[in-house]
Amino acid sequence: MQPQTPPAAPPARTYSATLMESRRITPPGSREEVRHLVLHTGDLSFDPQPGNLIRVMAPGQFGNRSHARLYSIMDLERRGNATEFAICVRRCSYIDEFNGEEYRGIASNYLCDLRPEDRLEFAGPVGYPFVIPEDKTADILMLGMGTGIAPFRTLIRQIYEKVGGWQGRVRLFYGARSPLEMLYMNDENSDLANYFDQPTFKAFQAVSPRPALDAPVALGEIVEQNAAEVWNMLQRSNTRVFVAGTTKLLPVIDQAMITLAGSGGNWLRVENALKASGRWSEVLY
Repeated sequence: MQPQTPPAAPPARTYSATLMESRRITPPGSREEVRHLVLHTGDLSFDPQPGNLIRVMAPGQFGNRSHARLYSIMDLERRGNATEFAICVRRCSYIDEFNGEEYRGIASNYLCDLRPEDRLEFAGPVGYPFVIPEDKTADILMLGMGTGIAPFRTLIRQIYEKVGGWQGRVRLFYGARSPLEMLYMNDENSDLANYFDQPTFKAFQAVSPRPALDAPVALGEIVEQNAAEVWNMLQRSNTRVFVAGTTKLLPVIDQAMITLAGSGGNWLRVENALKASGRWSEVLY
């Protein structure tokens, strides 16, 4: 996924990778095109950890050599003298605020248009904002939309495949415009279903009530429907809250939490305590 604010000092070292696979993970009938890209590099000095970010160097425009964007590393695997890893990319467009014209996103369209055996340049790795706590009894609350699922997918896989024996509650609240646009939880790709039998893991999905009219995704309503458990988790001193997705996600979460807390003042006190203790982390784009 592509965070909003990159680190101030970009890594000096750049690498080259070959695209091994580009797989669409949204169904053909979906308006959204999201792709799972598998990359391969033989440069052994590239030493990432799952969940790190890379800065993809797409061809630049208007005289710029390159156009950089950050994406989360997933499915990291070292094979002999090479490293394979995946990233999740949504084909984007944006509206120019001056002339109102719609333009293709530079990095996302570059990546989505790549074909196997094409090469790309990237820099990194860059730090990971969602750190698994050492305390296995800690609760983890994940709130995300769109390609915000990418770092959560990595986090969940690490918790249950690498760490193991997790005793705290792991709750994922994830929203998309329609069931067709659920990433890693749809008919095309249901990776997260592998963890549904874990006794400490639950996933809650929210969609827009009127996707054709671009009505907001009802993520807040799903959180409110599970108010007792979510509020209980927020009261625990070892709970971690991770937020990932578009900037539109924050007001939705705020409103849901105000409802849970009973007032804006009550929620502000809880939110400030989470942030002051380093137990609230977010990646927005």
